[in-house]
Amino acid sequence: MIIAQYEHRLPADYDLGIIRRRAAARGGLWDDVPELYFKAFLLREAGRHGASAHSYSSLYLWRREAAFTDFISSRFRSVIDSFGRPDIRTRFALDARKGLGSIARLAYRQEIEIAQDADLAEVLASETAHNREAASQPSIVVAAVGVDVDRWRIMRTCLSEGELDLPGAIAYQVLYLAHPLLDELPG
Repeated sequence: MIIAQYEHRLPADYDLGIIRRRAAARGGLWDDVPELYFKAFLLREAGRHGASAHSYSSLYLWRREAAFTDFISSRFRSVIDSFGRPDIRTRFALDARKGLGSIARLAYRQEIEIAQDADLAEVLASETAHNREAASQPSIVVAAVGVDVDRWRIMRTCLSEGELDLPGAIAYQVLYLAHPLLDELPG
C-alpha cells in the first residue's frame, strides 16, 4: 500500500468557495476508482484548526503501486493544469485500518523523525501497534501509518468525525471522502 499526499498553498485572499465547489464537483469521480482505498479532499483555512495560511490538499491510500503510477500518468493531469506540479509525499504503508466512525470531518497528519540509532524493526512494529490502537477509537473513520525511507520519518494519518488532541499534528477539514475500497481494510 502507498500513502500519497500533496498540498497547494493558496493566497490569503483566495476564494475558498472555489475549492469547496471543486471538491464537491470532482469528489464523486473518485467513488469507484479501482485499487483506491480512499481519497480525501482536504482544506486548511487560515484561523481554523491551527492553520496560519490557506491550502488545498489531497490524501490517498492506494492498494498497489501500479494504481498510483497509473494515477500520476493520467488523472493527475487535471491537478497539474489547475495548480502546477506539486511535490507528492509518498509513504510505504505499514498499516491501515477502518475505524468505527462513519463521517470524516477532519484529517490529521503527524510526522515523527526516526532517530538515527533507533532499531528500525522495533520502531515499525511499535507504529503498527499504535495505528491499530488509534483505529479503535470511536470517532476514527480510518487510520494509516507509513514510513518515508528517504527522510526516515513516520507519518501517522487519521480521518475523524471530530476534533482530536494529537500533539504536533496538522489538521485539515475534509471536504469530500471518496472511499471505493475502504470497507476492505481490516477493522
